[in-house]
Amino acid sequence: MIKVGDTLPAATLMEFSEVEGNGCSIGPNPVDVVKATAGKTIALFALPGAFTPTCSAKHVPGYVEKFAELKAAGVDEIWCVSVNDAFVMGAWARDQKTGNKVRMLADGSANFSKALGLTLDLTARGMGLRSNRYSMLVKNGKVAALNVEGPGKFEVSDAATLLAQTKA
Repeated sequence: MIKVGDTLPAATLMEFSEVEGNGCSIGPNPVDVVKATAGKTIALFALPGAFTPTCSAKHVPGYVEKFAELKAAGVDEIWCVSVNDAFVMGAWARDQKTGNKVRMLADGSANFSKALGLTLDLTARGMGLRSNRYSMLVKNGKVAALNVEGPGKFEVSDAATLLAQTKA
C-alpha cells in the first residue's frame, strides 16, 4: 500500500467534460496522474462508487462545501476518484453540482487503485473490485498525508480532516 512520502504511480484516469476547453474535447478525456500533479497540491479522495449512499450524502458534498477553505489553505485542485466509467462520473458530477470545484475522475478498470494498493473487493455485494475509501494530500506528485478508512467507515477521509492536514 502506498504511504506518506511515496510518489503517486504512473496512471491515466478519465474525466468527462461537457464543454470544450483548454486541450479538452467534449466527452471522456485522459488525465495523466504524473503530469496533472506536477507542481501542484491536490486534495485527492476516493470512494467505492458513484451514487452510493455515503459517497453521495457525505463524502462529495463535504469537499464541495470546503472548496474555498481548501483553496485558501494552498490546495490547487480537489480530485474525487472512483472505480466507475467517465460517463457515470460525469453524470454524478452534475447530480452533486461539483462544477469547477471537484474533478470527478474515473478509474474504470481500477488500475490506479490497484497501483496504490487501495482496492476493496465488493464482489459479494455485486459491485466487483472497487477503490477503498481514503483521502490523501498530494504535493508535487508525492503523498504528504494519507487517511485510509476501515471497512464500512467514514471517519478520517472527510474534507475537514484533510483541511486540518493542509494546515499542519
